[in-house]
Amino acid sequence: MNTYLQLCLEFAKISIFAIGGGLAALPFLYALSDKYHWYTHADLANIIAVSESTPGPIGINMATYVGFTVAGVLGGVLATVAYVVPSLIIGVTVARFLNKFKASPYVEAVFYGLRPAVCGLIAAAGFKIMTISLVDWAAFRQSGSFLELFHFPALVMFIIMTVMNFKLKWHPIVYIAVAAVVGVLLKF
Repeated sequence: MNTYLQLCLEFAKISIFAIGGGLAALPFLYALSDKYHWYTHADLANIIAVSESTPGPIGINMATYVGFTVAGVLGGVLATVAYVVPSLIIGVTVARFLNKFKASPYVEAVFYGLRPAVCGLIAAAGFKIMTISLVDWAAFRQSGSFLELFHFPALVMFIIMTVMNFKLKWHPIVYIAVAAVVGVLLKF
């Protein structure tokens, strides 16, 4: 099948089923990585970092990034459009439907079921990103040493950023900028 068509179909499917937005799309993006091998799970962690660091919705940024990586500018445009159009259609339809039935106990029951499911999808994706960023299974398997299991600089940065986030309540861009600077300093 043509790569452009595959990008369109896959991102349209992600758009339709990733209820809750960009982070809810992460399990689908992991499955897409396993299915087509367009990018690795580590690449996906980088895609997420870039998408979170740039303006705009994360799902759209991820679609653009993956499409561009796989098939250039046209691939980026097609993946983005394929991701946006189904969500737009569904959003408009649901908004019209909810206005008519927003007091319905059935609508409330649907949202009652969707909220924890979306939280679970986001938590699972977050856990997977955390293990990609903080754990080095290959080094651990090779050496067998527990000390080789973790990327200690990344683990320390994770702990510091988490504590700072709870204590200082700074704007997220500050954490992104600090993390980028620390990353550059640690790599060079």
